[in-house]
Amino acid sequence: MKMRRLVLLCSCVLAACSTSTPGGKKGDEAAKKADVGSSRAFTLNGYKRELALRISEMNASKVYTDRPQALLRSVIVLKYSLNADGKLLRSDVVRSNHDKVTENIALASISNSAPFPKPSSFLVKNGKLEITETWLFNNDGRFQLRTIAQPQMSE
Repeated sequence: MKMRRLVLLCSCVLAACSTSTPGGKKGDEAAKKADVGSSRAFTLNGYKRELALRISEMNASKVYTDRPQALLRSVIVLKYSLNADGKLLRSDVVRSNHDKVTENIALASISNSAPFPKPSSFLVKNGKLEITETWLFNNDGRFQLRTIAQPQMSE
């Protein structure tokens, strides 16, 4: 009998510590945004991979998981800057085919994913870290990031 009470008490304590909210998604997203921590990457490419995975995770409904189609709808290149704490300072379109819809999706995906994990101090120069990433858009408006994209389909 005492064991049942102990199990019930532990279950209640664990349930009270849960970060999810009814309906789940908003609490889960808030928890993901709040708990970014520090990067474990020691190279710029490693850090870019961490960021690409975070952007993909935070924008999962807008990301496709298959190989990119042969002829892409759009290729958008963004340059964005982070401070030493992983806070997004700015993001700019560097290359585009002038498809404003996909440009806005790419820019919004960066904003939706901030803040980012703190980069290693040796990657930060003059208080910021500049990163360039490429968004590969299929016809349906979903994207993959080149850093973690699968090989493109052939025609």
